[in-house]
Amino acid sequence: MLERLLGKVETVVREVGDGLVERHRTEPITARTRAEALAAFRALDAPAAGRLRERLGALRPQAGRLDDELANEVPATGEWWLCDAVDGAVQYLLGQPHWAVTATLLRDGEPVLAVVHAPLLGFCYTAARGLGARLNGRPISPSERALDVAVVATSHPPLVAEQDPDALRRVGATTSAVIGTGVLGVRNLGPTALQVAQVGSGHLDAFWECGLDAPNLLPGALIAAEAGAVVSDHAGGPWQPGASSGFLAAPVQQHAALVTVLSGVR
Repeated sequence: MLERLLGKVETVVREVGDGLVERHRTEPITARTRAEALAAFRALDAPAAGRLRERLGALRPQAGRLDDELANEVPATGEWWLCDAVDGAVQYLLGQPHWAVTATLLRDGEPVLAVVHAPLLGFCYTAARGLGARLNGRPISPSERALDVAVVATSHPPLVAEQDPDALRRVGATTSAVIGTGVLGVRNLGPTALQVAQVGSGHLDAFWECGLDAPNLLPGALIAAEAGAVVSDHAGGPWQPGASSGFLAAPVQQHAALVTVLSGVR
């Protein structure tokens, strides 16, 4: 059942992505204030989000819908759609290609199906619980690179500075600590869901984040885990979407070393 539904969800996500590609411009927006930037985003996001939610609702009418405003409140029971028409809106508005359309089905608080599609990068990740993960239809697995040749990524929740000052401090501290391990590079490549999914395919070696950011982490977390990466909190325990203040996705051979580094930051 999940496999059939996944194919239909992928079709919907790709169609929404195609519409956004048609509107995409390589010139950055001219907004000079936050209010102007938000207005530009709403004009872009609202029509695409409406189409995405309508189409997904038709596929699974019994599932509820989680809006972005609910932030990290993940219902513990029932089925819910979590979707983002323009994950990486900042990059989209700046004329960059690093943005994605995401759709995730949650069941009893856990992701069971996810699609992360970055049209301009040529990446379409899909996963369903127990069925593995794929990139453009091909099975994927994490990298086997040693940590000293690894390229790892991080990000921070949009409102972390206002909502969790301690998490903001840990963003800086953990970044310094990870760089100190001798990794080849640390990057922030835009959409969180896409970066976590890329750990599953080895395009990135690992991803970590500080603070609560369930809506952005859930799609990629399922894809990375189904691909064979280890998904945990910074102490190496199970990542709990609405409660864990740290997130890590990494290949088995890198995971323990990164847990040691991240859990050592106070």
